[in-house]
Amino acid sequence: MAKITRLSRTTSQRDALLKGLVTSLIENGKVKTTLAKAKAIKPIADSIVSLAVKEKDNVVEKEKTISSAKLDKNGKKVKIEKTSKNGKKYQVIDREIKKVTVKVDAPSRLIARRKMFKYINKIQDNNGNTIDLTDKLFNEIATKYEGDQGGYTRITKLVARKGDGAEMAVIELI
Repeated sequence: MAKITRLSRTTSQRDALLKGLVTSLIENGKVKTTLAKAKAIKPIADSIVSLAVKEKDNVVEKEKTISSAKLDKNGKKVKIEKTSKNGKKYQVIDREIKKVTVKVDAPSRLIARRKMFKYINKIQDNNGNTIDLTDKLFNEIATKYEGDQGGYTRITKLVARKGDGAEMAVIELI
């Protein structure tokens, strides 16, 4: 059985810490932390990236029917007048139905995306928009490592921290 580095924390605290570090690593490309924490997140990050590389192109094209409001030349919705059963007239927005082909995750890629969510937090940018790190993994990072078989991260040791003498390290995506 593999030894789990406990990092002097309870299980829930350790999981939250590792999840935050892996999220920062994927978002920024590198993280400066202690050597023990870097060694703890290396296998997690490597497995997530290898999962993204494996499922990168696994999408299915699907035809969807979309109903949208008709717009006039000024961009306003077109309204039509209808009559109810009791003879009263009312206005309804006129709709048009379109068939659009969209790319959808295949079942195995959807499973991979859900596995990634286990180790990645949802984050927002400065404007409050949600950043989808799984899309970043599939589109940017997986294309970068397409031909590689592993070794997606590197740990570089730094000088010990001044206050407590803890060994510091930088873990980065190569």
